[in-house]
Amino acid sequence: MIPTSTVAVVTGASRGLGQALAAGLLASGATVITLARSTSPELTDLARKHGARLQQLQADLSQVAAIESAAGLMSAALPATAGRYVLLNNAGTVDPVALSDALFDAAAIEQAFNLNVTAAMVLAATFLRSTPAGADRRIVNISSGAGRKPTAGWPVYCATKAALDHYTQVLALENPQVRVAALAPGVIDTGMQAHIRSSDPQQFPDLERFVQMHEGGHLADAAHTAQTLLQLVASDAFGREIIDDIRNH
Repeated sequence: MIPTSTVAVVTGASRGLGQALAAGLLASGATVITLARSTSPELTDLARKHGARLQQLQADLSQVAAIESAAGLMSAALPATAGRYVLLNNAGTVDPVALSDALFDAAAIEQAFNLNVTAAMVLAATFLRSTPAGADRRIVNISSGAGRKPTAGWPVYCATKAALDHYTQVLALENPQVRVAALAPGVIDTGMQAHIRSSDPQQFPDLERFVQMHEGGHLADAAHTAQTLLQLVASDAFGREIIDDIRNH
């Protein structure tokens, strides 16, 4: 059960899993701060329906200057007192999808690392400095099985998620008073999956597997995954496993 005194920050909340996470938090009465490239009218409506507080901050977290600006906005938005503070670093990208010998676009690689790794690190640092040291603080870094199992065509995605996993372990080591975990959410029916299915099969050999999963109805529902994830984050069990998978719960 998510306490109504919870203040939660969710990145990448304008669609997909991020939007489902923000929606679940609002439905519980939590105060929600979102960081995304665009705002979500659906979340505005939900906040009004449930009488919950919502602040939507716009930022392109693939850009360094925008990350730093977003961190400042988040810091200013966090209240001085709350029953619980939660940071959900959910924003991410699977691009660029290409075999290793085709990775010539340095800017695309940089943007992926900014969004998948750098933003999570900067926002976590700001979150830790902007919330009371003795408070109940929890940080969730949304990872992926790709960071734990090499996948041809995803050298950048795999590298960023592996980096996020290892960073999360260091974060937990340095901050034993904070509950921290890198959670893989499974394969979810979102816009990212639709994007993956549009990949060039020459650059992504696993394409057919993802197409078959979609056609066979084997993709997880975003709302259900978000509900399971939020229940875990709210529980006393959260943080016992630093590198975790929501399918284990």
